[in-house]
Amino acid sequence: MEKVIDRNSVEHYLWGDNCDSWVLVDTVGLSVKQESMPSGTREKLHFHTNAQQFFFILSGSATFYLEGNKVVVAEQKGILVQPETKHYIANETTKQLNFLVISQPTTNNDRTTIE
Repeated sequence: MEKVIDRNSVEHYLWGDNCDSWVLVDTVGLSVKQESMPSGTREKLHFHTNAQQFFFILSGSATFYLEGNKVVVAEQKGILVQPETKHYIANETTKQLNFLVISQPTTNNDRTTIE
């Protein structure tokens, strides 16, 4: 029988500067997380050797830095980040940023931090 996923009952952790992550799905082949970033926060520049990642912005606006290029992704839009792409996401607005990040395969043990 299939299980309905509830954000209130899944693993939760804090990352970066008080950012939230809820692990909705975590298998070898697929990771789905809902994440939240307060205003003025960012993650560290990094890349994944194997995983491609799709970021879908639920609310707010995200700024991505991909290989040194700045890309702003508005609410209800998404962006695909290919493996080996040096990147990070930032919330450069005054509002909370909420998004889904879908990784295939999982990013567990597949992250190289650059800065």
